[in-house]
Amino acid sequence: MTEQTATPPTEPGPEAAASAAEPGPTPAPAPVAPPMPLLPPAPPPAPAPPSPRPPRRALRAVARWTVAVLVFGAVGAGTAYGITSMERTDVPGLATEADGRWEYPRLTLPALPAGEPRPFSAGNPSEIHHADLRELLLPAPAGATEDKKLKGGWVGTEQFASEYAKDRRAGLGETLRDGALRHIAARGWTMPDGTSSRIYLLQFNSAEDADAFRDDRYIGASSAGDSLLGTQDLKLDESWRGGGNVENTASYVFSEPKPFGPAQVRAGYVVAGDTVALVVQSRKGDGGTPRVPFHQTVILQNQLLG
Repeated sequence: MTEQTATPPTEPGPEAAASAAEPGPTPAPAPVAPPMPLLPPAPPPAPAPPSPRPPRRALRAVARWTVAVLVFGAVGAGTAYGITSMERTDVPGLATEADGRWEYPRLTLPALPAGEPRPFSAGNPSEIHHADLRELLLPAPAGATEDKKLKGGWVGTEQFASEYAKDRRAGLGETLRDGALRHIAARGWTMPDGTSSRIYLLQFNSAEDADAFRDDRYIGASSAGDSLLGTQDLKLDESWRGGGNVENTASYVFSEPKPFGPAQVRAGYVVAGDTVALVVQSRKGDGGTPRVPFHQTVILQNQLLG
């Protein structure tokens, strides 16, 4: 039997080793896909299809009701404005019986000279009216006929004294001459019903001088002082409540009780700082002089002097 000799494994030669040490050929990289191009923004969604239109008859009805609401709203607003701008006696259903008041113009205070205070302000201890006294006279009401002697200007002491009984005029004139009187403004008128009105404003140097005139002529809450021309006797007006009396002023109101003469006389004094006002009204006839417009006149003249 033939003996077989094992052949040792042969070592690779240098070429084989080198061939084993060198890496094989690098495989080609896989192709890369190109980047995706940017896409434009998606368009907004399409609006929903409109709902079916209502029948034209329904549209016309809605339009009519809309117009009606607007019209009634406008009429309502106009009516509210009209009522607020009307007098109570002008509103149907709210009318009240006329009380006899006269229709005076809208009253405004005159402008003061530059830097001069009002009569009852802290910087005016003598309570002087620095405004033109003639502009503080109450204007005549609507329908009045102006008194040709008393047109709202200056008058003398003789004209003022002519309002009083003849036996009182001498003493009154003397008091005015000695009482630091500065001047007198007056206005008069007659209404269609025959009521005659005269207003006199007497301005003194100070409130103390005005008070002294009042005291000297015995004008007060219980005395009308000197007798006015044509009066039998003036008594305190019990119906006077001092309505509209301005602070720091005083008013004294009198009337001639029945039986009075050919004409009933009503008189009111207002003492306001350096000024004394006399308001006289009279009317012929058995009915006498109306009380309401007389009180109204005294109140408004008082307000102008305040």
